[in-house]
Amino acid sequence: MSDFNALLTEKAAITAYDFDPDATTTVDVAWVDMRDYSRLTVMFFRTVGTGDATLSIIGNSESNGGGSDVPIKTKDLTGVQPNATGDYTFIEVSEDEVVAASESGARYLSANVSLATSTDEGVVVYIRHGAKYPQSGLTSDNIA
Repeated sequence: MSDFNALLTEKAAITAYDFDPDATTTVDVAWVDMRDYSRLTVMFFRTVGTGDATLSIIGNSESNGGGSDVPIKTKDLTGVQPNATGDYTFIEVSEDEVVAASESGARYLSANVSLATSTDEGVVVYIRHGAKYPQSGLTSDNIA
């Protein structure tokens, strides 16, 4: 089967996170292992509030973010704030950008988001793609 005909769920791991930090400080959304992927795309989708947001991707050598954080990329939201319910914005990094920003290429990445108002909320979607080993089940349902 050619890579072109593979299903998206065989080439990418897609996960969504409820983002309700109850704070105005910058928060790591979730650390993900990038060893088997070449790109990370992150979407922030506004669900509650109208305050400004910041969005970046950081790297770390520890799976829980316990090591030293390395800034990989920041999205400039000047004049284009996702400040209404239903607004969304994307940021994407490649394996090459991660290696260039971190000495040995940070293996674990996280979106780093802050909201100007502590009652604001959103959903953060991660798309780890460019799977080095495409296979069934990279993306699956998560139903509690």
